[in-house]
Amino acid sequence: MAELKTLNDIFLHAASRGSQTVALTQPKGSDDWQPVTANHLYHRVRRLASWLRQQGFTKGDRIALIAENRWEWAVTDFASLAIGAVDVPLFPTITAEQTAVQLADSGATIVFVSTPELAKKVDSIRQQTAIKTIVVMDDPKEATETQPHHRRFFDLIDEDGGGCAPDHFSKERDSAFDESLRSAQPADLATIIYTSGTTGDAKGVMLTHGNLASNVTATTQAFAFLGVNDSCISFLPLSHVTARHVDYLLYNIDVTIAYVARVERLLPAIQQIKPTVFIAVPRVYERIRQSVESKSSASPLKAKIFRWAIKQGTANRKYILVGRTPGSLLWKLANKLVFSKISEAFGGRVRAFVAGGAPLGFDLAAWFADAGLRILEGYGLTETSPVIGVNLPSAHRIGTVGKTMPNIECRIAEDGELLVRGPSVFVGYWEKPEATAAVFDEEGFFRTGDIGNIDPDGYLSITDRKRELIKTSNGKFIAPQPIENKLKVSALFAHAVLFGDKRKYISLLIAPNFVALEEWGKRNNFPATTRDALLRDPKVQTEFQQEIDRVNATLAPYEKIKRFRIVPDEWSIDGGELTPSMKLKRRIIASKYASEIAGMYGSETEE
Repeated sequence: MAELKTLNDIFLHAASRGSQTVALTQPKGSDDWQPVTANHLYHRVRRLASWLRQQGFTKGDRIALIAENRWEWAVTDFASLAIGAVDVPLFPTITAEQTAVQLADSGATIVFVSTPELAKKVDSIRQQTAIKTIVVMDDPKEATETQPHHRRFFDLIDEDGGGCAPDHFSKERDSAFDESLRSAQPADLATIIYTSGTTGDAKGVMLTHGNLASNVTATTQAFAFLGVNDSCISFLPLSHVTARHVDYLLYNIDVTIAYVARVERLLPAIQQIKPTVFIAVPRVYERIRQSVESKSSASPLKAKIFRWAIKQGTANRKYILVGRTPGSLLWKLANKLVFSKISEAFGGRVRAFVAGGAPLGFDLAAWFADAGLRILEGYGLTETSPVIGVNLPSAHRIGTVGKTMPNIECRIAEDGELLVRGPSVFVGYWEKPEATAAVFDEEGFFRTGDIGNIDPDGYLSITDRKRELIKTSNGKFIAPQPIENKLKVSALFAHAVLFGDKRKYISLLIAPNFVALEEWGKRNNFPATTRDALLRDPKVQTEFQQEIDRVNATLAPYEKIKRFRIVPDEWSIDGGELTPSMKLKRRIIASKYASEIAGMYGSETEE
């Protein structure tokens, strides 16, 4: 496939498929999946682009987009890019105040939202922004124009009242529109994506057509084994660069995309679609593992069979990691009794599992390999469009994020920080020249903020965030994420955060998985009636201590966790502990639980 110059090239390629299905959509309240053909996509994008031009939008104008995953998201994105505008996707889950800050910062004057509820949220803060028009995507039967500045999405793409009928669109192309698409240049600004703000206020990352297209070209080459007979469910938020890049890639390699707007609809969608590609953040894989282990412990017999099966999987892991089916009769029996059921939970047809967006962790990757499922872990940042490295079926090494993309130049700084340079590296932070200058060195390498290393075979490993490294008072550096990932494989842990910077020892703050903990309480005939009582009980404390001891046994003496506290809270985006991409906000957590953390260091006599 030819090298992509702009994102419009991806749209033109997808539209060239004519009557072929490029996406699937599920109407609200329906179990049926309706096809979105290439012709549907093309004409809807053309009409929306025409309407935007009629409203006076032109090259460089910012168009905001707040919606869950749906075909209207893709149409709005491609239509904005078609007229040379800059789209600004925001997470639907952020607060009204955060929405106001990002809309005002971007200078967007129009926003496309998925639901009337999101329209109300924008209306509540509209006076703090430059927004003049709100377009609502929901079906016109459900969305009403209650405000003069509200418009209905379907009205903008419909001609003669039949815009949604499968046979409504002609096969003819608009040559003038196609020519305008081809006039886009790689240096044109395509999007502003606001970072999740784990280390401070969110910043708008400016990515050009060339940045994103260069990265999609690289991953297209890497995933050339996928094609028109494959399907993938799009459920990771498209406001995050990882999910957006994946959708661009899938459109470019002819994989059918099934849009799932809400996570609670994911499991039935998996069984209906039976995807051949499954792409998720590590948290999804963690929850699946926890669910499997919880169900396997429902009875002593099930637990015994499960442990035996995993033992067979461990003995044959090397075959799974190179894409081979083990020949051992014992493994085949374990597969029939246990592993095949885990595979069926993903629909039974997946031939490529991919993880990205956060560290997967060796333990989690190894567990899935032992269960017969190889996960291809990748790594990247919003600022790098995003993929820097990814494991492939032909080049895979567990515990790494694969070999780096051919369009990226990497080096490791003296302090261990990964530095990257290449055409997919962003052009700067929106209206923040000082912040931009601070993240590039004198040779133009972008400072990723991640500590990494590259082995002799070219495989990249990421240890932790540079700013999150813990330096104890004894001068020892500790990377918290690998240890936290080891803890989170236990179903009892929802989140785990290590502390110990400038302290003598490491301590741990735990946000428990209350669903799993309450199930544990029932199995153990626990009499507690409240969560607080459950957490205070010595038996619960002992259960968590045993999980910590399990992890401590794998750590160096200076890494071992000496004390821990369990908090009676469920951390969330609304609560401020998590970013919209589900990363921990460590500074917020440290501030919120300062007294609990201080209590673990009341006496620092332990070595």
